[in-house]
Amino acid sequence: MCMCVCVCTGGSMASGQLSREEALACVGCRHACHILLYADTEAQLFEEIPIRHIVLMQMRFDGLLGFPGGLVEPSEESLEEGLSRELWEELGFSLSVTVEDHVSSCHNPSSSSSHPITHFYARRMEEKEIREVEKAAASTATDHGHEVMGMVRVPLYTLKGGGGGLPSFLSHSFIGNSRSQLEDALVRFGLVTPEELQTALKHAAQRRKQS
Repeated sequence: MCMCVCVCTGGSMASGQLSREEALACVGCRHACHILLYADTEAQLFEEIPIRHIVLMQMRFDGLLGFPGGLVEPSEESLEEGLSRELWEELGFSLSVTVEDHVSSCHNPSSSSSHPITHFYARRMEEKEIREVEKAAASTATDHGHEVMGMVRVPLYTLKGGGGGLPSFLSHSFIGNSRSQLEDALVRFGLVTPEELQTALKHAAQRRKQS
């Protein structure tokens, strides 16, 4: 585990948000890259509830929800090369990630001993490609059943009564800042409206209190 002092250029460390260049200039930091894969769909739940979009996450070995990806060593490979490598191991699917897919970089001060910086990427795909990813993840990925327990789709609808669907999903436990990454991406890419997200978060909070 890295015990070095993190030294970064620029003044955005206090807020946690970094540019890609600032993040790569950090000394003694660990870098982790993850990606959101999503696609549009015309499918409906029970032939009446529009699913609208397919958003992939995964169940990790520790029982927490997260995005595909993992640790990357920038001194040995680019962030994108490292993420592509991790995706092959976890998904069994060859996906060449580019700088254009980069969404954000964030310093996570909650684990000061390892100075983690998380890099978040997103890629819009066709529904057919998403299905190919899911199939490969369960059949050919070397990490399936070990580091990754399986892929899951994020339900973007809210069922009657306000509890089921996205609110229930958001009430689960997530690794690191993956939940905040998900919430930001859902609105950023127009997968849900800000109002829909806020309603889901309200019901999710109520579910956590009840449990």
